[in-house]
Amino acid sequence: MSDTFKKLTAVRGMNDILPGQSAAWETLERLVRDWLRSYGYVNLRTPVLEHTRLFTRGIGEVTDIVEKEMYTFTDALNGESLTLRPEFTAGMVRATIEHNLLYDRPRRVFAMGPVFRHERPQRGRYRQFHQIDVEALGYAGPDVDAEQILMLARLWRILGLNDIRLEINSLGTPTERAAHREDLIAYLEGFKDQLDEDGRRRLYSNPLRVLDTKNPALQAMAEGAPRLLDYLGDESQAHFDALRARLDDAGVSYTINPRLVRGLDYYNLTVFEWVTDRLGAQGTVCGGGRYDGLVELLGGKPAPAIGFAIGVERLLELWQQQELALDASECDVYLVHQGEGAARQALQLAEAIRDAGLDVIVHAVTQSFKAQFKRADGSGASFAVILGDNELAEGAATVKHLADGRQESVAFAQLPAHLVTCLVAAESNEGPATGNTPADSV
Repeated sequence: MSDTFKKLTAVRGMNDILPGQSAAWETLERLVRDWLRSYGYVNLRTPVLEHTRLFTRGIGEVTDIVEKEMYTFTDALNGESLTLRPEFTAGMVRATIEHNLLYDRPRRVFAMGPVFRHERPQRGRYRQFHQIDVEALGYAGPDVDAEQILMLARLWRILGLNDIRLEINSLGTPTERAAHREDLIAYLEGFKDQLDEDGRRRLYSNPLRVLDTKNPALQAMAEGAPRLLDYLGDESQAHFDALRARLDDAGVSYTINPRLVRGLDYYNLTVFEWVTDRLGAQGTVCGGGRYDGLVELLGGKPAPAIGFAIGVERLLELWQQQELALDASECDVYLVHQGEGAARQALQLAEAIRDAGLDVIVHAVTQSFKAQFKRADGSGASFAVILGDNELAEGAATVKHLADGRQESVAFAQLPAHLVTCLVAAESNEGPATGNTPADSV
């Protein structure tokens, strides 16, 4: 079959989110925005495209993301190398520096949206996926580290998730990591023949990542490797101890994982992950840590910072495993009508009902009442408002309660307030006392 007639589909690993699925996304996004607002975080939106050098400098040239996972291309207009963002933090810091956001005070910011990785699609890993990214810029010390972990514990409670566990570690300072790196390379050289291709490639460029191996045959080697925690100086150790004390005070359980390093070069001191066993191999739901050197590395004045990112697809999968009932309704009120005069009146009434705060769909195709009611039922609306010749003559609409089929006649002028009253009563499981005379069935 020629390309002219080949069926068009989405790019593999880049998925459509259909109307039946989007209700869960919208509910989660609303909960997340409210949760972030309660901690003082405000929205910062950055472009999907950035200069490639932002990521090679910020993330690190020998990381997996930069080496093999970025969508990078040359701009035909000016020959610049551009990259679809593989993560949010570098772009958020770039925007902070460019617009001088730290001039007068620290900033708490967040972003939500798509990120892109060129990797083999599988469960929990997509070429276009979505993240909730949270950054506290200009804050030093363990207090904000602890606060970010505590706020994540609160989010899991809001979502009813109780099987996500916390792992923490400290990467210390660059000087401490350099001393550990020298000893680690010497240790790993003794296992050079046992290392897989990735391990040999990382041995001298990024040896910490060798310890993050998933190869069962290399677990004993990784367990016996020098621990970065043993190289921490007094200040780094005090920072880590203070973080642990604050988590203990709050009753947050955690495991110290000396092999937790995260995949990006910019981290220092605190790193953490929230993980689960319910998503197979892709068990990390949220990861983050402190990156005190990144602002200066990208050209800004030195400033401490910490942040985290949540994988939205993984979080949604976990959340939906709870079998929560989500409101997937398209509207509160569905307006069905017959005839030219009724169609014109329907548009006016719909606007008045929307002014009262309800969501309304007006049937927009000439069809029988039976076909329109079928569509009203499928919309998930609570009420169908019916307009025909009789309703126009009486100046009153017929309101059908779609849950039980009960009908009543309501004057046009009273209709918006009546629908609001009925909806509030229905949501509080109270039957509305209307006093209206039921109309004949249509």
